[in-house]
Amino acid sequence: MDIFEIFQKGGMTMVPLLLLSILALSAIVERLWFWSSVLAGERQVVSRVLEAARYDWAAATRIAQEARSQPIGRFLYAPLRLPEEPDPELFRLALEAAADDELAEMRRGDKLLEAVIALAPLLGLLGTVVGLIRSLGKIRLGDLGTASTAGVTLGIGEALISTATGLVVAIVSLAFYRLFQGFVFTQMKIFRQAGNELELLYRQYWPTRKQRVTPAVDKTAPAGPLPENRPLSSPLPPPSLSLDELAELRQEPPHA
Repeated sequence: MDIFEIFQKGGMTMVPLLLLSILALSAIVERLWFWSSVLAGERQVVSRVLEAARYDWAAATRIAQEARSQPIGRFLYAPLRLPEEPDPELFRLALEAAADDELAEMRRGDKLLEAVIALAPLLGLLGTVVGLIRSLGKIRLGDLGTASTAGVTLGIGEALISTATGLVVAIVSLAFYRLFQGFVFTQMKIFRQAGNELELLYRQYWPTRKQRVTPAVDKTAPAGPLPENRPLSSPLPPPSLSLDELAELRQEPPHA
């Protein structure tokens, strides 16, 4: 029998099984393309960024920015792009947030594969049960042991096609699902190791940054000498006029 004949004899549940197989195949192809691009040169990016961070943080930031097409590059670039030299706690929070986003992106398609794994065997079993009901409904007690029951046994065999199809779809989906889960666990290990090393380097470097900050001006210190180097509490110079001349000035009427 060819594929079309098998599909036709499988019963009504072959249509949803076909749809599930198409969805599973599309998810598998997309995830294979994604992981092939992720795993290529990933460890090289980590080593370059960490090596540059030991000597020049600007160079490490530039390398991580150039590798933003990969999840590990976006993960390492997230804390390095923070402005104004963040404290180590904010640096660590940026790493954790970026890791959560990237790992969630890596798990895309898992829910679809889980649904296919759960539904495909059930749909196959449903098709088999429906086929058995139809085949056994044609049996009459008087026909038992005669040649007329040969078609019934053939119908039972054809009813098992849907179960076999559902199992095949579920097994293939489960195999790739486990493969992708292994890739995710590997990425979690790489992210944790690279993030810890980068945070450790930053914690070692951050105190030296703080020491280079210009100290604040002490506003309680005196502002400096006044003009003529005279303090505020010094008395005014004595007048140059005598007392008689001052009295005459007070008695003189104002000019018109």
